[in-house]
Amino acid sequence: MIADQAHSPVSVNRPAPKTKPREPKPRRPYGLVAGLLAAGVAAYFGLHSKAASTAETPAAPPPPKVTVATVEERTMIDRHELLGRVDAVESVEIRPRVSGHIDEVRLQSGQLVKKGDVLFVIDPRPYRAQFDLATATVERAKAKAQNTGRIAKRSTELYKSRTISIEESDTRSSTDAEAQADLLAAEAALATAKLDLEFTEVRAPIDGRVSRALVTAGNLVSGAPGGATLLTTIVSVGEVYVYADVDEETLLAFNRLTRAGSLPTENGRVPVEMQLSDETTFGHRGYVESADNRLQTGTGSLVLRMVFPNPTGELIPGLFARVRLPVSAPHTALLVSERAVGTDQSQKFVLTVGADKVATYRAVKLGATVDGQRIISTGLQPGDHVIVNGLQRARPGSPVTPEIAKTNTIAAQ
Repeated sequence: MIADQAHSPVSVNRPAPKTKPREPKPRRPYGLVAGLLAAGVAAYFGLHSKAASTAETPAAPPPPKVTVATVEERTMIDRHELLGRVDAVESVEIRPRVSGHIDEVRLQSGQLVKKGDVLFVIDPRPYRAQFDLATATVERAKAKAQNTGRIAKRSTELYKSRTISIEESDTRSSTDAEAQADLLAAEAALATAKLDLEFTEVRAPIDGRVSRALVTAGNLVSGAPGGATLLTTIVSVGEVYVYADVDEETLLAFNRLTRAGSLPTENGRVPVEMQLSDETTFGHRGYVESADNRLQTGTGSLVLRMVFPNPTGELIPGLFARVRLPVSAPHTALLVSERAVGTDQSQKFVLTVGADKVATYRAVKLGATVDGQRIISTGLQPGDHVIVNGLQRARPGSPVTPEIAKTNTIAAQ
């Protein structure tokens, strides 16, 4: 008991501290915050849900825009293309007629010359001497002939008067005949000498364009027949010939139509068209002039010769050319732009657009190319509208937005 009392705390009666009453804290609007938070969450998920719904069902794209053109109907003539070569109508090799040394060269390479222009001059001195000698021979023969003529005339009168015998008269007449023959021979030699002297000036035999000089001044040239030296060449520059080989099938069709009078003609001649290797159109117009008389057995073809005007001189002999020869009577053909033709493996096709503005697949068979357009043998009708621009965007059976093309624009394309 004593221990318990010793360790027990002493209880002291103290007055209780005075406490102030607590003031009520302001009430936070938890309900309003929660409501706003809930609304934001709902709006967030609602927007994402709407976006997801929109992504799942996108709006259909509008029909592609394409350019269409009307199929052109034109009167055509089928033509067969030939590969030919240009040649001059006249071509001359200039060779001397007399031998000697070249004194002058009076030409420039490639110049145009007229008939009679002097191109080369051969040393004329030996030939002038021969001419002078022949002239003197003629004068001597002429004097002798005049003398024998007078003697023969007197002998005839003397014979009539029985002054001389018949033998003497005949002798004098024979001497006069020989003198007249000698005079003719001397005159012929003079003419030859005159020609040789003239031939020392080598002149152009035709109008045309001269080549380069193959010899220069100081060279010895020969005028011997069969071995005359080649000096230069001249080709005419007016009309030109074009030679081309025609195969047997084309030749038969051409001749058949010619006999029937079905081929188009101009002034009674069959017209042809020509294109040079650097040209894109057949802008040169000519006509068929003649044909060979037999086919070549090795190639089975016949050489055809055509004539083309050459006013500007651009048709140089030796050029390659493509020639179009008519092989049918005039007929109606359908043409479309090359841009309208597509390839489906080995099949050619076009896409047409009707009144329903839907692209339609049409298989076609192609013909020749004419002025950048393609002849359609089968597959289209006059008045059809074909897609010429936007063919890759259009699909058969799908709607399109067509736009009519201008003719000039399509031709330029």
